[in-house]
Amino acid sequence: LVSTVRLTRIVQFSAAHRYYRPEWSVERNTEVFGACASPHGHGHTYQCHVTVKGTPDPLTGMVIDLTLLDRVLSEEVVQRFDHRNLNHDVPEFAPGKAVPTGEALCLDVWTRVAARLPAGCSLDAVRVQEEPALFAEYRGEP
Repeated sequence: LVSTVRLTRIVQFSAAHRYYRPEWSVERNTEVFGACASPHGHGHTYQCHVTVKGTPDPLTGMVIDLTLLDRVLSEEVVQRFDHRNLNHDVPEFAPGKAVPTGEALCLDVWTRVAARLPAGCSLDAVRVQEEPALFAEYRGEP
């Protein structure tokens, strides 16, 4: 009997961001994004849940080598985002590019992590949690 198993690793990072579109007026940014459009930005201690799936290796019992998964998450999530201003330090979220919402962070993490997983293991979900009552989740749907 071959079974698919899901494994989730959670990493944490602290980052600041601001929601705004530089081509919009201050009034329009405030209307659309509210307090999140403040010129000073704001920060969160994010939790990023990354779930992979696959059939456990018959010898190791693992879906993925945790050392590999931890390295990928360190490089693609923690080192990219921790103690950064997402609007200024991450090119994908620079002014005029993607607004650094939880939703956009999910898609960014998905793309980067999925590309680095070994054969036999695939990404099942990415959740970016900004606070206890707010998270975005992506499961690879088109």
